[in-house]
Amino acid sequence: MSLKLGPAGVPLSCKGRTIVEGMDDITVLGLDAMEVQTVRTVQPHHFDQYWQAGILSWKSDFEMNMHGPYYAELLGSKRERNRTLSKMEASMQAGKLVNARHLTYHVGPYGDFEPGPKANEELINIFAGVVDRVRNIWGVEEEEEEYSAFPWVHEAEPSLVGVETSGRQELWGTVEEVLEVCNHVDGTVPVLNMAHIHARGHGMMRTSEDYAELFDSVRESYGGSKFYCHFAGVEHRMGNALHYTQIKKSDLKFEPFAEYLAEEGDWMDITIISDSPLLEHDAMYMLQHYDKARQRLLEIRARDDRVMMSAPTSPIHENPESKDEQITDSKTSKSISEEKASVKVSKSKESKMIAFEDEDEDEDDLF
Repeated sequence: MSLKLGPAGVPLSCKGRTIVEGMDDITVLGLDAMEVQTVRTVQPHHFDQYWQAGILSWKSDFEMNMHGPYYAELLGSKRERNRTLSKMEASMQAGKLVNARHLTYHVGPYGDFEPGPKANEELINIFAGVVDRVRNIWGVEEEEEEYSAFPWVHEAEPSLVGVETSGRQELWGTVEEVLEVCNHVDGTVPVLNMAHIHARGHGMMRTSEDYAELFDSVRESYGGSKFYCHFAGVEHRMGNALHYTQIKKSDLKFEPFAEYLAEEGDWMDITIISDSPLLEHDAMYMLQHYDKARQRLLEIRARDDRVMMSAPTSPIHENPESKDEQITDSKTSKSISEEKASVKVSKSKESKMIAFEDEDEDEDDLF
């Protein structure tokens, strides 16, 4: 299993506030992923940081990702949609510079659409265009010398366009809706935000079985073994997420998720981003609980192996020849006993007295 964990943004404990310094601090903490946040739009003066982060990511095993603008209206009016797409364009450009493996986007409200096929068809067309634009920005078909500053363009696949689940009833983005769109657009990937899924499902993610059911349905519908997830505590009411909280203060616990990953996640290649207000602290908290779950599973397996080894072995089938020999020996000893008995009876007849044998002799005769 491949598991990558990291915060959504520069760590809170990072003294420097640049992305590269944040990457260094994340690595020191034992984490190996990061999601760059562009809450409203991408600032041009950050592009130099993005390129440096891309170089560092390309030369190491550090996974960079990017989250597009949070406020989106892809199902709104033409003006609202174009405004959202222009913000997404800037994040696509930045995603190439930073060598992002995933570009995550929200869809926004249903607008004039009702939940159902028509809204999904509209988004299928929109995200097909977004994927094409990402590939054009990466310049996959361009000559190598034109992109010498971005060596990863020729050694890595273009960023995957992530479609994120939403946590409110009036927003497009149930798990089923996200899977429907991703199934029809190559180059997209479902982004499973566990806090959103939990809140929208009225607190549905409680046990490891709940996570097993979720990932089985995603694997069945979408296929593949690569997953991109967000995790944080969440305060929710009436099927709507209100705001993120630290994991310890939420009814959404990471322990069942860690248990599922340890017991059944060997087939998965998964990245989990901490959206918690504590960022890297809760990312480390998740890593610790996953390690504990793995250790507990190994101890259980080792104990079961010891029990199996100490259990009595099944009886070995007897050799027919040895069995015949035992029968022969039994018959022989029986005939000897009978001969002894006849001799004793004859002696008693001669003396006309009943002969009583010693206890030791009885034992020898009987066995």
